[in-house]
Amino acid sequence: MRILHISSAKNFGGGEKHFVDLCHGLQNRGHEVFVVIRPTSVWKERLNFLPPENILEVSIRNSIGIFSAQRIARFINQHKIEIVHAHLARDYFPTSLACRLAKSPKFVLTRHVLFPMKAFYRFALKNLSKAIAVSSAVKPQLEKLFPAEKITIISNGINIENFSDSPRENLRREFRFEHNIPFDSLMIAAVGELIPLKGQEDLIIASQLVAEKFPDTHFVIVGKDNSVDQSFRRKLKRLVNVFGLEDKFLWLNWVEDMATLLHACDLFVSPSHSESFGLAILEAMASSCPVAATETEGAKELIGKENLVPIENPTKLAGKICEFLANEKLREEFGKNLQTIAKEKFCLDKMIEETEEIYRNIS
Repeated sequence: MRILHISSAKNFGGGEKHFVDLCHGLQNRGHEVFVVIRPTSVWKERLNFLPPENILEVSIRNSIGIFSAQRIARFINQHKIEIVHAHLARDYFPTSLACRLAKSPKFVLTRHVLFPMKAFYRFALKNLSKAIAVSSAVKPQLEKLFPAEKITIISNGINIENFSDSPRENLRREFRFEHNIPFDSLMIAAVGELIPLKGQEDLIIASQLVAEKFPDTHFVIVGKDNSVDQSFRRKLKRLVNVFGLEDKFLWLNWVEDMATLLHACDLFVSPSHSESFGLAILEAMASSCPVAATETEGAKELIGKENLVPIENPTKLAGKICEFLANEKLREEFGKNLQTIAKEKFCLDKMIEETEEIYRNIS
């Protein structure tokens, strides 16, 4: 099949990792994959496995995007594309319009987030063939707009072997040596864009309580503040300084090899206020790293509600963290259980196979 994927995201996050992995996986299965991305995308080099002529750079500035739709339609016709798959709400209508202008392709969308969709999509996307939810929590939002037969759930997947088959002890020492973290100290990691919704402030408040019981604990916060003035990052750092923990916190914008980070830490923490799925949690699971997480919909689907703590409750979060830090056997057993779940339910091949089946059924 000849398949076009569309994402106008500028920055790289979980949804964009899904996009890249899906494109790469479909290409490896013999499909001809094309993409539409924005010219200012900071992650275009991650698509280097595609021929340059298979990549169209278009500025989709808003959810109307008529001129963008016309360019995409010409690209569709030029390459005789059969399936067009959009991944961001801003791209849904321009993609729908491009498919109408090109006349022949089928239109698919994936919904990656929990936020409600605009009501006008019910009428604007009449030519939609299939809507994919990345988790059962996302599905109800789609059901408000589209017929049940057009909706399906395909959970995110990752290449589990990239994490489970890594040399744990070597990576642990490599990361800690590079960042001057003692090999025998406890280390906690959290990953996510620096925004209030991701709950980093709650984790920092919890860290004060954790440090009282485990004073040699180190915290690694991975994530970029994509705002213009980066005020939230400064706010978080000020809070750490108020607690006198600045020498215990390491701030990283990005870690290219997540397995290195995850094998280096003793506990992964997800303090988020909202997660439709939780790709970073899944990567920790694949690494056999224990996870302390809040009761987001994504974490419930991945880990199970009984193992989670209330959202926006730093005291409860600190209690769960301390429970893990105090018991090495608990960390080891929970990590192994999570890795088993990841292998059985959330592998990349499963996600690609299910997406491929959707394409076959509508083409």
